Amino acid sequence: MLSWCAVAGHAQPQPLRIGLVGPFSGGSGDFGNSARFGAELAVKEINAVGGFLGRPLELVIRDDQAVPDVGRQAAEDLVLKEKVAFTIGYCNTGVAMKALDVFQDNKHLLMVPCSQGTAVTTKYPPAQSYIFRVAPPDLLNAKFLIAEIVDRRKLQRVAIFADETGYGEGGLQDLSAELAKRGLKPVYVARFPLGVTSLHAQMRAARDAGADAIVAYTVGPEQAVAVRSRLEVGYTAPFFAPWTLSFRSVLENAGQAAVEGTMMVQTIIQDNHNERRASFLARYFKHSNETRIGSLMAAAQTYDAVHLMLWALFQAKGDTSGDALKRALETLERPYQGVVTTYARPFSDRDHDAIAANMLWLGVWRKGQIEYYYQDDARRTGVVRRKDAQ
Repeated sequence: MLSWCAVAGHAQPQPLRIGLVGPFSGGSGDFGNSARFGAELAVKEINAVGGFLGRPLELVIRDDQAVPDVGRQAAEDLVLKEKVAFTIGYCNTGVAMKALDVFQDNKHLLMVPCSQGTAVTTKYPPAQSYIFRVAPPDLLNAKFLIAEIVDRRKLQRVAIFADETGYGEGGLQDLSAELAKRGLKPVYVARFPLGVTSLHAQMRAARDAGADAIVAYTVGPEQAVAVRSRLEVGYTAPFFAPWTLSFRSVLENAGQAAVEGTMMVQTIIQDNHNERRASFLARYFKHSNETRIGSLMAAAQTYDAVHLMLWALFQAKGDTSGDALKRALETLERPYQGVVTTYARPFSDRDHDAIAANMLWLGVWRKGQIEYYYQDDARRTGVVRRKDAQ
């Protein structure tokens, strides 16, 4: 019979359990599952080289179904019951906002890979907050889009289409604030619920109001309705949106003709000339068995989020308390060469958003693919845009 010491000496290291929460079913499932595959791939590769100091990483996955109450329950389950070391999660702003206080009140580190609502990282002052993010906040998206539309293209009559969720409301407020800085107001605003099947009347109203540009703030299925309705009523004003326009489901539900030429904000665009991105995509497709990625941004940002947390773990010497991980992220000593960018001091005690304005690209649908809108950007694809010094 083996002694207790002998058994203990051969015991397998306890896994380091990581919470992962997102919309893995329902209308947001395309980009939610891209985030999940990105996290799984990162964990798989980290474990293949020994995990964290010999401890394998293990994802504890919860599907929030893009429903706020379900997302909050997932937070309570991961933090209070499962007691995971930290959590990576949330793609939908309304879902994230419902759950944030669970993480904050329990000093539990939450790294947000997808949700872009400005309020996600501004609800609590960064000096006290345990909420970090590797997606661009909508305030940056609004600045980028209005600069493109008004400053660069000299279009001043902007129509805003925003759904009735927290995401749509936040986008409407941010866009309106950026227009106001230029002495402008939207010439038309359309609000609509998720699940809407036609926006024909709203598109005609925007055209009648003389709008010479459209910005749509909603998720994938409703982006598809918007671009399809625009095509069907023969409205030719240029169409802009945040990242949600880039989802696979928009192309599948609206068709190539409807999305052709429409533009969106991106942190990453598929490009085989960028070695890191090409390598990541090859590994991603092998892991996911997908033929077309649901959302490259969701997959890459979540993959990077896992690795950034590993960097923080090493710097914190394995201390998984919220305070230790927070300090480590705010003073990250080693740059991480990620898929989206190289993260060199991405956070501070004044700023918990890793993505800055200089790191955004204008993407466009062309022949069923997302490309750089500007050829100058495409030619500079090998240049990694890093966050401006803080």
